[in-house]
Amino acid sequence: MQDSATHDTATKATQDTAPLKGITVIDWTQVQSGPSCTQMLAWMGADVIKVEKVQGGDPTRNEMNDVDGSYSLYFLQLNANKKSITLNMRDPEGKKILAELLKKADVSVENIGPGDVEKLGFGWNDVHAINPRLIMASLKGFNKGSRFEHVKAFEPVAQSAGGAASTTGWYDGERNVPTQSGAALGDSNSGMHLLIAILSALLQREHTGEGCYVYQSMQNAVLNLCRVKLRDQLILDRLGKLSYYDCYPNYEWGKQGKAIPRAANAEGGLVLGWCYRAKGWEHDPNAYVYIVVQQSKKGFENFCHAMGFEDWLTDPRFNTANARDEHKTEVYQRVEAYTMQFDKYTLTKELGAKGVPVGPVLDWYELENDPDLNGDGTIVTIDQQDARGDFKTIGMPFTMSNFVPDYQRAPKLGEHNREILHALGYDDDQIASLRDSGVIGGNDGVQADLK
Repeated sequence: MQDSATHDTATKATQDTAPLKGITVIDWTQVQSGPSCTQMLAWMGADVIKVEKVQGGDPTRNEMNDVDGSYSLYFLQLNANKKSITLNMRDPEGKKILAELLKKADVSVENIGPGDVEKLGFGWNDVHAINPRLIMASLKGFNKGSRFEHVKAFEPVAQSAGGAASTTGWYDGERNVPTQSGAALGDSNSGMHLLIAILSALLQREHTGEGCYVYQSMQNAVLNLCRVKLRDQLILDRLGKLSYYDCYPNYEWGKQGKAIPRAANAEGGLVLGWCYRAKGWEHDPNAYVYIVVQQSKKGFENFCHAMGFEDWLTDPRFNTANARDEHKTEVYQRVEAYTMQFDKYTLTKELGAKGVPVGPVLDWYELENDPDLNGDGTIVTIDQQDARGDFKTIGMPFTMSNFVPDYQRAPKLGEHNREILHALGYDDDQIASLRDSGVIGGNDGVQADLK
């Protein structure tokens, strides 16, 4: 282990190269989509001030909490490295404090209810007048001008409206229903899209000297990740069928409408991909591997040699991509007869070494304890310094050669009220008066609601 002096030196070095060092962000966001964005800004070195309600703060502080005297993992995993100030935004003094914060900030991010910032006097025109250099970023469910603009959106709402749910799941039988992905396509994905926009706006300001208004809808963020489904829809419109879909050729195209069907576990392109049972599948629901049979001649040869299927190299039922599409069931059956002989880790190591695209289906117990992910900084451990102690979270998803985030705990509710208000010129008596009148407040933890 590093001694403290070495750690301090390493921390200072990374702070000196923090990409957003010197940038101040007012974080008026809650739940997941907005906080996922602002946490990344904090990890990249920005000074992020989270504005919360006096009573309760961010709703996730007390949502699915399992430890008395701390806050929920839902909150902690999305709000590390931030400062917290509580403000009653319906009180003129609370609005005055927010306006003072905006005057000194570089970025303001909000994802509160549609139309709420405008009602409170902090719409784009108001904010731009307060600080012309400020970048204001809004994250909502739907686009401005959309017939759904004023509809509140949550994760499954965005996945449904963005084309993900209709294309996920099975295309026949009782399971033929629109299905939500386990990935947060509506929430964290929207936050990452907003992050791109904010970073672009900061670069733009270097040239213009003026801030701009950034608007990201959750629907658009989901649509962007689903763009290949638009490709498929356009091809279906033209040809009336999709040969590379798992349901081809035994599917009555057009019977269930004009839209593309759900794609089950197929890869979704001109390569033949599927999820196969591995050794131990009888007692482990995730003892599976995903294997792709490539379309190219070289890729198919690698696959056949790796699996011992050399006869397929000359068999007209399998030696072309189109033929394999016609005989999917036979491909799946033979490949799975092979994969069930070996565990998913052996399959990934051995087939991968022979040029076959393959990956194990890793469940979240495996991921939580994965030695590689815990060792390379993907999964990080943070000391919350309260009743919870250590907790794990997913760290910054990319790496930089000269910067490593200094991961810190999430703030207590209103923990930085005094520090922030002092910086704005308030003295201790004024701060006490604000607390007594309910303009600010805080707490050191909540009771668990999961027992």
